[in-house]
Amino acid sequence: MGKFTRAEWLHGMGLLEISSLPVLAQALRELDDLLIRDKQALARSASTSSQGKKRGGASTKEPYNRTRYREYASDRKTAFADLYQFCFTLAKPPQARNIDLEMAMALWSVLLAPRYPIINDLITFLPEKGTYKGANKDIWNMVVHEFCRAVDPSLSNYEADGAWPSLLDDFVAWMKSKAHDGAEPVPAKEE
Repeated sequence: MGKFTRAEWLHGMGLLEISSLPVLAQALRELDDLLIRDKQALARSASTSSQGKKRGGASTKEPYNRTRYREYASDRKTAFADLYQFCFTLAKPPQARNIDLEMAMALWSVLLAPRYPIINDLITFLPEKGTYKGANKDIWNMVVHEFCRAVDPSLSNYEADGAWPSLLDDFVAWMKSKAHDGAEPVPAKEE
């Protein structure tokens, strides 16, 4: 698992002008709402836009410098993709090509499950199947995230002939057999 140096931490907190844990918690909640939960971006308050700016672009009324937040809000898709890539790099041990399956499932439950409930079914399937030990960058990037975005939660548009890896073919077969048997889980519904 990756680490931040003290210098990196202080530099980042300085750029964001975060000087306390409650303000850090607020900034993280706001980013979670924006990028993970796909909620509406914070509106600029009248006091923020009309007052003079102090160093770094933050207004004197904002709890922290929201310049980066506003950049993320202007292109959420890219910001989420960058966050998703960063998490793989952070979780991957040095010199390794994969992250272990437990770590991948934990990160998917945080990063993808709020938007794509079918991930919860995948997380149930993987340990039950028992043959998958880790996620390489291809599985992490193109497969799980792209699968969630491209395939309907009912799996009605899943093409077995497509270029999906065997992990997802196995998952879809498992989901369909569960639905056919009348057993749980039934494909997750999008909210």
